[in-house]
Amino acid sequence: MKVAVGSDHRGFDAKQQIKAIVGQMGYECLDFGTDGTHPVDYPDLAYVVAKSVSEGQADRAILICATGLGMSIAANKVQGIRAALCHDELSAHISRDHNDTNVLCLSGDQIGEILLRKIVEAWLSTEFSGGRHQRRVSKINAIEAGQDPRDLNKS
Repeated sequence: MKVAVGSDHRGFDAKQQIKAIVGQMGYECLDFGTDGTHPVDYPDLAYVVAKSVSEGQADRAILICATGLGMSIAANKVQGIRAALCHDELSAHISRDHNDTNVLCLSGDQIGEILLRKIVEAWLSTEFSGGRHQRRVSKINAIEAGQDPRDLNKS
């Protein structure tokens, strides 16, 4: 699996930790920046990292900013992206298992090293369960396509 990572200046230190975790799990890590703590705008990084997933360059991605909120909002504007802001292992697991998320967003300021590792490992090791959850993900996709998801109830 190829995992793209990106952060703004506030998430840079956490991104460095995540790159190590991704490598230790045996996955290829694609670092899209930033390369230090000089201020940058998180939407710029969210866009290029999310596009790497939507265009198939990466299988999944992890984005980090101060709170994770801005990255989550920006990434979810890219076609085909289901980004989730997670603060614990359970939300990371369920975001993959139930929602088939392809981008994990994290806070660089609010999560310590141990919890960061647990969240990333849970998210990367969880597969989408499909089943009843596929119907719901299909409805999310319908919304993205400008359709009323309730129309899928008729088929």
